[in-house]
Amino acid sequence: MSRYRLQPSPAQEAGLLEHCGHARYVWNLAVEQHMLWKPGRRSAPGFAEQCRQLTEARAAFAWLRTGSIIIQQQALKDFAQAMAHYFGGTHRRPAWRRRGRGEGFRIVAVKAGDVRRLSRHVGEVKVPKVGWIRFRWSRAVPDGVKSYRVTRDRAGRWHVAFAAIPDPVPAPGTGEVVGVDRGVAVSAALSTGEMLNAPGLRDTEKAR
Repeated sequence: MSRYRLQPSPAQEAGLLEHCGHARYVWNLAVEQHMLWKPGRRSAPGFAEQCRQLTEARAAFAWLRTGSIIIQQQALKDFAQAMAHYFGGTHRRPAWRRRGRGEGFRIVAVKAGDVRRLSRHVGEVKVPKVGWIRFRWSRAVPDGVKSYRVTRDRAGRWHVAFAAIPDPVPAPGTGEVVGVDRGVAVSAALSTGEMLNAPGLRDTEKAR
């Protein structure tokens, strides 16, 4: 991901803050739902069920309906991914999000024309329900941008980070299968009969 400094106008900043508020609200609701789960109860709702509940909530509350459904759904998707990482043992359990800390939201399904360059150092990105927001074109934006995340730090500065999937790099090789046996005297013995030795320690390294 490549991050760039956003330069929103006061009116645009108000729209960005509203998006952040909606994403934070939906995230915290998902956290609350999972906190209420206890052994013996039905499992907490997953991403699909939460999206259905979000549709009902948007129909019932006008202030939530005025926001972007993409941003609100992606907050639920981010939560589902965070829970998967938690159950996988790689991250801590998702916690409450507070206003002014870790503010941000994610936009997906970005079209080719949603990011454009105006001059040498100025570009624009299209944000749903906010419009075109300028950012500093400090380096080349990667081709094939599929999504981006807008964030606000504690100093009040806004940034946009574009995500793009790079082209696959073909691995060198002929497709043949070779067995490898790791050892002590010989670092690696191949089934082809080749013996490989990894560089050893230098005298100064051994002394240290």
